[in-house]
Amino acid sequence: MEIPETMKAVRFHEHGGPEVLRYEDAPVPSCGPNDALVRVRACALNHLDLWTRIGVRGWQIPLPHILGNDIAGEVAAVGSEAGHLEPGLECFVHPGIPGGPSLERLRGDDNIAPDYDIYGLFADGGYAQYVRVRADNVFPKPANLGWEETAAFPLTFLTAWHMLGPRRANLRSGETVLVMAGSSGVGAAAIQLAKGRGCHVIATVGSAEKGALAQGIGADETIDHYEHEGQIHKQVYALTGGQGVDVVVEHVGAKVFGQCLKSLRKGGRLVTCGATTGPRTELDLQLLFAKHLTVYGSFMGSMSETLELLPLIERGEVRPVVDSVMPLTEAATAHERMAHSEHFGKIVLTVE
Repeated sequence: MEIPETMKAVRFHEHGGPEVLRYEDAPVPSCGPNDALVRVRACALNHLDLWTRIGVRGWQIPLPHILGNDIAGEVAAVGSEAGHLEPGLECFVHPGIPGGPSLERLRGDDNIAPDYDIYGLFADGGYAQYVRVRADNVFPKPANLGWEETAAFPLTFLTAWHMLGPRRANLRSGETVLVMAGSSGVGAAAIQLAKGRGCHVIATVGSAEKGALAQGIGADETIDHYEHEGQIHKQVYALTGGQGVDVVVEHVGAKVFGQCLKSLRKGGRLVTCGATTGPRTELDLQLLFAKHLTVYGSFMGSMSETLELLPLIERGEVRPVVDSVMPLTEAATAHERMAHSEHFGKIVLTVE
């Protein structure tokens, strides 16, 4: 595969709204000895793209910057120490960059290592024709998925797998699960994974149409979070005979956190991986200890968990949900669609 010197990419040179995204020429990155250069075919959006573009928490993002955490494409070139890969391999990229040697990496928790990164966060990502990645992050593309579906699963399914697995909530067959924002990428993944473990799944959604879609991928019941704003826990009690749920999958943040805690039955677990509506909330300590509740924070997942997840994807037991597909040139429009919560599942950019 002939590698050009320049490529088309969507970059931002300053933080701000979707209008800062520029479709422009950029240099093709060089390939180090332990790297692979991937020709990008599709890249899915995540809320992390929006936060990175806006510039929250005072992150020092190298500018200009290329977003994009979820990458599917073909290996275009490999470094001198990456002989296990061959140019032309159809692949996806594990989004987490584990960093240097650390205690966390030794015990398999590379997602919480001190210098952990994600493609598209500090390192350049997949809103481009080419991206340089660690060779060890390259996995063969599942044969049963197209480019768009392949790009739609790595980050969100890995996040949901880590949240529900033994490292966090340790979900068990027969339990009842409340999935907040079931139409999001993480929500749609969590619904399928929980249902696949033999659980009863309740999901919150923003409309009757999204409720039907959520039930189509495994939700047993849905709650319209706009119609029942501030009262989600009461709807949960009504659906569970006043008992509450065993596990809440939460990534909405401050606006619903208190209701999520109230939705738990005695001994229940809440696991959270996001704060879309704000990072600060009040915590009812009496509720926490009197009901013997557990709250878990969860961030991404390890590379070994990608290996655990892959067989489910390859056997079709769970499947990425693609909301819409847009060309890379429409990245700003895609950001607006995500910001307004118009999607169900993943928004995917294709790269010509």
